[in-house]
Amino acid sequence: MSEESKQIIISAQCARIIVCISEMYGVSLRDATDIYYGSETANLIEEGVADLHCRSDKYLAEEVWREYMASNGHTLKS
Repeated sequence: MSEESKQIIISAQCARIIVCISEMYGVSLRDATDIYYGSETANLIEEGVADLHCRSDKYLAEEVWREYMASNGHTLKS
């Protein structure tokens, strides 16, 4: 697979994760985009670390949201 093909696949996944964040947590697409691109998870996906790109969009949306909440001083209950 070419580097260009990989980038297209990752870009499409990013868009789906942003939509998931928006729908799951009731935030605007603009806010979901900011949350996603401000996350360390987004950087790890882009870098191909730990095969995160193989995880489901919903799972990654949840991870990004947990990271966002933690970075804003919120604690999440299991």
